[in-house]
Amino acid sequence: MRILFLGDLVGRSGRDAVTTALPGLRESLALDCVVVNAENASHGFGLAPDMARALLAAGADAITLGNHAWDRREIIPYIEQEPRLLRPINYPPGTPGRGAQAVELRDGRRVLVINAMGRLFMEPLDDPFRAVQQALVPHRMGLGGTIAAAVLDFHAEASSEKLAMAHSYDGKLSLVIGTHTHVPSADHQVLPGGTAYMTDAGMCGDYDSVIGMEKGGASLRFWKKVPGERLAPAEGAATICGLLVETNDATGLATRVAPLRMGGRLSQAMPQ
Repeated sequence: MRILFLGDLVGRSGRDAVTTALPGLRESLALDCVVVNAENASHGFGLAPDMARALLAAGADAITLGNHAWDRREIIPYIEQEPRLLRPINYPPGTPGRGAQAVELRDGRRVLVINAMGRLFMEPLDDPFRAVQQALVPHRMGLGGTIAAAVLDFHAEASSEKLAMAHSYDGKLSLVIGTHTHVPSADHQVLPGGTAYMTDAGMCGDYDSVIGMEKGGASLRFWKKVPGERLAPAEGAATICGLLVETNDATGLATRVAPLRMGGRLSQAMPQ
């Protein structure tokens, strides 16, 4: 199986770049499954339902969120109705939506997608490690199992917490990939147990910015430390950033990883 994960979409620049490129990427890379983090897709904060629908129509099989999940209140009724849209699984019981879903692909196979959020330097949510453990209980990966693969989007600030999550579930997940920092890391690898890993997928947005936000206003916040500088997404050419993972059909574990960076300012990397 070939899985593509795309990092945080930021504003119109990132959103338009992904919806335009995704149909072609699915064909040229022979993708079976596409997961996209879109928690910053709507003007940099949250995700509106119409934008979620556009991403699904463009070819995303699942959409994950993060700490900006509830910035658009209109997402609350939509997330209850759309099982392919996930919020962090370790929000408290009773939170709208779901944090894990076995998504059915076009060929009938299913991929378990889990969205979790870290706690270091983040909101004080429930334990993400135990929440992921519970999500895996009903499933068995590989031939004859309930799922063909399993992907965890770990939306977290600290690289140590992301690495700890990956090593905790090495051999039990196809992919553990970090989001939230908006900067693509260079540590893509297959761990000893067969789980693909990358500390951060990076963002799909304009890199002539401060993590996707217009650089003038964002920089002034560090100079002045006075509330009032309004953040707005940068609207230049976007770089699409993500990770391609190939898995073994018999086990569901990763056999190869390759970064993807296309368009915009960053050095280009296209999986073969």
